[in-house]
Amino acid sequence: MFIKLRVHPDSKRAVIRKKDADSYEIWIKEPAERGMANAAALRALASELGIDVQKIMLVKGAHSPAKIVKII
Repeated sequence: MFIKLRVHPDSKRAVIRKKDADSYEIWIKEPAERGMANAAALRALASELGIDVQKIMLVKGAHSPAKIVKII
């Protein structure tokens, strides 16, 4: 299962919003450096879906706000 993410780093609030059946928009407080924003976004998505973060794999968009992840 693939999910599209739109990540907004350096936000004042930490919010996750479901846009569609397979897409989410995530605001996180962590900065977009050294992979901290990606890790925080994956943790937030795992928490929202109720699964372990190790079951989520970043497929595309490591250096972009638009990301695609795979749930394994």
